[in-house]
Amino acid sequence: MKPKTVIILIIAALFLIILLQNTQVVTLRLYFWQLTMSRIILLVVTLLIGFIVGYIVAKVTTRGRKSE
Repeated sequence: MKPKTVIILIIAALFLIILLQNTQVVTLRLYFWQLTMSRIILLVVTLLIGFIVGYIVAKVTTRGRKSE
């Protein structure tokens, strides 16, 4: 197995353990909005937003390098 694959599997397993340990209900307050949700959902949404932002930033920076 490639080292990159092993590292990804380890990170995914650690994230799954963190998710399973955080099942409490949490209230998220953003200015005038108030959301009550499970902490698992909040962690997954935050992870997905991070992946999307990282993907967009990577695409923008590589596109700028190609034009130079």
